[in-house]
Amino acid sequence: MASDIQEDGMNEIWKYDGVGQADLLKRGELSPRELLEATIRRIERIEPQIHALTATRFEQALQSVDDQVPGGRLGGVPFLVKDLISYPGMPLTFGSRLFRMNQTDEESPFTARIQEANLRMLGKTTTSEFGLLGSTESLLSGVSRNPWNAARSATGSSGGSAAAVAAGMVPLAHANDGGGSIRIPASACGLFGFKPSSGRIVPTSFYTNDFSDLVVDHVVTRSVRDSAAFLDLFEKKEKGYPPVGFIESPVQSSSDHLVTHSGDSKARPLRIGYYSRSLLGADVPAEIQDILMKTVRLCEELGHDVRPIDPPAVDGRALSDAFFTAAGAAMDGVARFMEGIVGPIGVESMLEPFTLSLIEWYRSLSIEARNLPAELFQRTSLLMQQFAPECDIFLSPVTGIPTPEIGFLAPIIGREELIRRTEVFAGFTPVHNIAGMPAMSVPLFQLPDGMPCGSHFAARRGEEALLLGLAYQLEQAAPWHDRLLAIMERM
Repeated sequence: MASDIQEDGMNEIWKYDGVGQADLLKRGELSPRELLEATIRRIERIEPQIHALTATRFEQALQSVDDQVPGGRLGGVPFLVKDLISYPGMPLTFGSRLFRMNQTDEESPFTARIQEANLRMLGKTTTSEFGLLGSTESLLSGVSRNPWNAARSATGSSGGSAAAVAAGMVPLAHANDGGGSIRIPASACGLFGFKPSSGRIVPTSFYTNDFSDLVVDHVVTRSVRDSAAFLDLFEKKEKGYPPVGFIESPVQSSSDHLVTHSGDSKARPLRIGYYSRSLLGADVPAEIQDILMKTVRLCEELGHDVRPIDPPAVDGRALSDAFFTAAGAAMDGVARFMEGIVGPIGVESMLEPFTLSLIEWYRSLSIEARNLPAELFQRTSLLMQQFAPECDIFLSPVTGIPTPEIGFLAPIIGREELIRRTEVFAGFTPVHNIAGMPAMSVPLFQLPDGMPCGSHFAARRGEEALLLGLAYQLEQAAPWHDRLLAIMERM
């Protein structure tokens, strides 16, 4: 099929979001092979600048492509998967030297959906070791850099995916979120980051524990519609929540109601409650408070009822301890399994210092302390179901401080100090994982130094459509695409 896009235009395919690229294919303006080849050229040029990838499958992707236009809303769109989940025929390192030689052919409902959706899988993205830390600078893969400022962290643990999308490698990439790992990198890299309700998305693995139960898989994107399209393609259809379907751009027809994808109208504005104190009781610095208040004013201008509320009345210290206890239990299981293969000395020599220290700390705990997470998570989930019943949406900062420089959350820092820094940085997002609530980071504004800083919105379980409808409104009222284009153009 001859391309209708001139050679100069072929070099700008990256400016389109995923739905836009798929539409180009459907209209015959370029072929599936041309899209893949242009994407691969851009990845090969940009990857040395940001180091977002752990492995690629360019040849396999090119060998499997033909001139037939793939079906589906994202059919034919290049895609990347975070190196915490399996993809047949590719390495699965979990960001750890312990698994540096690991390759798997394991399939899952998630990988099956990738193929059913006709996404073109091109490679794996970097992560912190086992996704434990909020910065992507593992000792296996090295540092993934933020396209907005190479001295700043892409954060994590989905930092590789966020950096790749923000740099214009691909329009969307897989990410997962056990405590903020979709939303925080989206905030740091100026992207839209949506975490669905727990259990909404088809599983990436058949193995679960207290820590993995917190994790939800989805994508980081440059547009709201790409995220909505992915949710429609990857949500469970057979049981659980009522299906969301594809949420299309709403129309704000007046100040007193929001028209959603189906044309249904809410007879009142959304009731949005906002707070700025983290779950550990810390206040945010002035520049983040300013972002929050700008978001409040924007929502008011859109006709919503916005009011201050108290933060969730949870024991933040106990929750943090429980969170790292659950992580320690998961890592202890990994270590014991691998000790049977490479021996204790092999495990000790290959795990990162933070991971080793976390395992040692977990093994020192009493049985009672080890059982704390399940009980506390259940109580917290029940509390959050009853939180601020007068509100539809909960607004807060995404992080407690601006995006840090590389090294602030490095895995060689001592465990106690690294946990303290994590609590300061990521004190808002984990409670929504524990409660199973959908939440999103929306890149509405920038900090005085020019770095992006997301605004965090959450809703009750199963209310993805409410959040996405609001996200479309916000995207229309305070668009961010031009800012991202400026970053991508300089790569």
